[in-house]
Amino acid sequence: MEKKINITIFNENYHDSNDYCVRHYPNGMHNAIKKGLEVDPCFNITIATQDMEECGLTDEVINNTDVMFWWGHIKHNEVPDHIVNKVHQRVLKGMGLVVLHSGHFSKIFKKLMGTGCDLKWRCSNDKERFWCVNPSHPIANGIPQQFTLDQEEMYGEHFDIPAPDELVFISWFSGGEVFRSGCTFRRGNGKIFYFRPGHESCPSYNNEYVLKVLRNAAHWACPAEATFQHYGKFDSLENPEVQ
Repeated sequence: MEKKINITIFNENYHDSNDYCVRHYPNGMHNAIKKGLEVDPCFNITIATQDMEECGLTDEVINNTDVMFWWGHIKHNEVPDHIVNKVHQRVLKGMGLVVLHSGHFSKIFKKLMGTGCDLKWRCSNDKERFWCVNPSHPIANGIPQQFTLDQEEMYGEHFDIPAPDELVFISWFSGGEVFRSGCTFRRGNGKIFYFRPGHESCPSYNNEYVLKVLRNAAHWACPAEATFQHYGKFDSLENPEVQ
C-alpha cells in the first residue's frame, strides 16, 4: 500500500466570497484545489485559512504536514512572523512546499528565496500557453508538450527569484510576455515548487492539467523517509569514547 501523504492547503480566503471568485469557485479556491487533489487516494487533506485561529496553522497542523500548498494575495503581511518562522523551519527539516500564483509575494516564499520575488503583471484575461520544458521531470508526468488557459492574469519576466534548481514549465501570454511558471528549489531538506496559475477571477483550478500538476507536485515534494537529519555535536563513529 502506498504511503499516505498529509497535505495542508493554506488559502488567504479573502477574495473567495466575491462574485468574481464565486462564479468559478462556489466553495472557495481551497476547496477547488482539495477536490482536484483528493482524487488521489494517497492524500489526507487539511484546510487552513487565514481567518482561522493561528491562520489554521497550529503547531499540530504544521508538524503533521508532509506537503503544504500556499495561496495568498493581498494579506501577506498579516500572516504573523512566528507562524512563517515555524513553516520555514519545517521546510528546512523536510516538509514540501507548493507555492501558488501570487504566493510569490508571501513572507514564506520570500524568506526561502532570499530575494524580492517581484515580477511584471497585468490583469487583462490574457491567454496563457504553458510549455513543458522538462518532460522527464516527475511534476510533468502525464502533462502534454503544451496546454493553454483561455484567461489568466499575466505574469512577465524578469521574475526576481534565484536561478531555479529545475525549470519544468514556461508560459507565453497573448500580450507577448514569457514567464518561468514552474520552478523547483531545495532549501535544507525540503523541496519547493512554485506554480504560476491561479488568479482568483480565473477558472484555472478547474483545469485538468493544472490539477494534475498539483497532484504530481505533492508526490514530488513529499519528504523521503531519510530526509530528517540531525545537526550539531556528533560523536565519533570509530571511537565512541572520544568527545
